[in-house]
Amino acid sequence: MKGRVLIAAGSDSGGGAGRQADIKAVTALGGYAATAITALTAQNTRGVFGVQGVAPEFIQQQMRVVLEDIGADAIKTGMLHTAEVIAAVCDVIEEADEDMALVADPVMVATSGDALLDAGAEKTLAERLIPLATVLTPNVPEAERLSGLAIANTDDMRRAGDKLLALGPDAVLLKGGHLKGGSVIDLLITPESVETFASPRIETRHTHGTGCTLASAIAAGLAQGLPLSDAVARARDYLHEAIRTAPGFGAGHGPVNHGHTVREFP
Repeated sequence: MKGRVLIAAGSDSGGGAGRQADIKAVTALGGYAATAITALTAQNTRGVFGVQGVAPEFIQQQMRVVLEDIGADAIKTGMLHTAEVIAAVCDVIEEADEDMALVADPVMVATSGDALLDAGAEKTLAERLIPLATVLTPNVPEAERLSGLAIANTDDMRRAGDKLLALGPDAVLLKGGHLKGGSVIDLLITPESVETFASPRIETRHTHGTGCTLASAIAAGLAQGLPLSDAVARARDYLHEAIRTAPGFGAGHGPVNHGHTVREFP
């Protein structure tokens, strides 16, 4: 086991997304996952039916006691649903080791379409969290909201990515899964370069938690010392196989197979 990842994210009672997906992904890739739960959700593959927030002070306490004892090589943020929660998490990150990587997944809407970020929190997300990120990992709808640009193709992705990069992260991984086409194309945009990642599209409804899973898989790679490009490539390969071998659970957007790297027992 190598690489400690502290995850600040919401809990998904259905187990396919949120901190449950985060823990599974980090563990499947050989890392150690610790968590600070930011919210409890009642959800399954059909949607989100309830949300109970956790007090910002208690989120901070969860993070600090982990960092003071176990430590972390990377932090991954997911569902930070209010401005107060975003600010609280950022306060702890700013106190922490400057060498620690931060993978910021700007969770705004669940796969089911349910909102997971208060409307008034986007400004705090842009001003506080994004500038701290080693890599920001928005999908197309999130990138459109954060950049104010419409995205219909990879050229649009590049323009939106540049605008997001201007907010201060070291890199932006703009995920193109919501666009049409036989390939899923993601762009890794830094001030120095744009790297394109492509993989064959798998036609399936079992994509619940893919954003959480990819971000946590990247965080595991960074925690283990991989360069960002290599961490992204490994995470994408891991997620592609997890989607391909999804177990088929649920009547809606089902979970992926996070455990495909783990040896099966009789």
